[in-house]
Amino acid sequence: MSITSIISAIGNNNSVCPLIVRDCGIEVPTKIILTYNQNKKESKEVAKLAARERFLDEYAVSAVWLGGIPLVGKMADYFIRKKGFNPDINLKLFKNNSIQNINENIKNFKGKVSDSIIDELIKVKNNKSVYEKLLAGKFIASTTIPILFMGVILPKLIFASSAKKIEKQRAKEAKNRNSFSQSNEIIKDSIDFIKDKKISFKGNWISTAANFSTVDKMFVTDGGYAVGRVATARNKYEAIDVGFKMTGMMFLNFIAPKYIEKFLNSVFNVDLDPLMLGDKSFIEAVKNNKLKLPQNDTEKEILNFIDKNPDSILVKFAQKFNKVKLLENKVRDPRFYTDTQGLAKFINDIRKFVKNAKLDKNIQNYAFKSKIIKSASILTNIALSSALLAYGLPKAQFAFRKLVTGSDLEPGLAPAKKIL
Repeated sequence: MSITSIISAIGNNNSVCPLIVRDCGIEVPTKIILTYNQNKKESKEVAKLAARERFLDEYAVSAVWLGGIPLVGKMADYFIRKKGFNPDINLKLFKNNSIQNINENIKNFKGKVSDSIIDELIKVKNNKSVYEKLLAGKFIASTTIPILFMGVILPKLIFASSAKKIEKQRAKEAKNRNSFSQSNEIIKDSIDFIKDKKISFKGNWISTAANFSTVDKMFVTDGGYAVGRVATARNKYEAIDVGFKMTGMMFLNFIAPKYIEKFLNSVFNVDLDPLMLGDKSFIEAVKNNKLKLPQNDTEKEILNFIDKNPDSILVKFAQKFNKVKLLENKVRDPRFYTDTQGLAKFINDIRKFVKNAKLDKNIQNYAFKSKIIKSASILTNIALSSALLAYGLPKAQFAFRKLVTGSDLEPGLAPAKKIL
């Protein structure tokens, strides 16, 4: 894999690649060191226990977080196939206002794709409610199982291991009851709020949830994981400490990088991926005015262009970036819902590059400079978000902990007399 490919992968904030780099490569090792140094100020014994807990906790969570969700999803897919359905069929195909509607796809692609694919679509169409329930079950399984392990089972295992090495359990049972009571009140208040607001989960929530990406499921899982960690905290101060940390982690992992990316794109005025900016066929097509693009950004025009130009540079990169899916015979997969709004933005980004490149006159040089700038932008995003996660958040957590508890020690490990 080339350096450009690596930078491209870690620059995709809709994939797990930047999460792996930030989480396993930078954030976790730094947090372990910071945790030890923070607790060492008052007690080396507690510092060792805290660092040990952080090591076991962070890497076990990373393993479940990055591997558990896809694994459970694959197991669910196997079960769905055993029931006779193809889990790759997108429920968005049931949108009546789309020309990708399942009825239209069955009619338009008959004879263009294998009969087995058409049969799969017909079966889902005729058994929509059953298929929806299977996909809903997949979503629930791929989120609740990791949540239970990361939010409840894992902390209890770690706490039990640490308890053997702590001088006293500090009446842990009584404090845990208080912690659970507080968490249950939070959950109860949330349920009451939903009831009062008459929020309904009817409609297309299954369609939305079923099409969540792995990153989307990670976000949902982190929310449940945070609740579980607050509920299993060893005392109320640890619950507050964990709640502060988890809120910051969710923001810095899933929200901040996208805003940083938008800001950097606006500053450097480069939106295209480094892989595309370094592609010779793309640059040659721009230089020779041979780049084919749809005439407008409507769903119909974009889909017609894809169907008529499967070998075009646009379709080549749209497929590479998972914006469209073609079968081996280069026919668009009728089971896949093409996000034409996302493609429209992609097309406009290409148009903007072509316009700026021609204004620069030296298109080859402009593309090279743009590639360097975009690569630097991606690395800056990773560096900045990683620094905030690995150093900024822990330091903020330590300051918050000191303010709340009056101690630098981990609230779950500190002797009772050390806590306010």
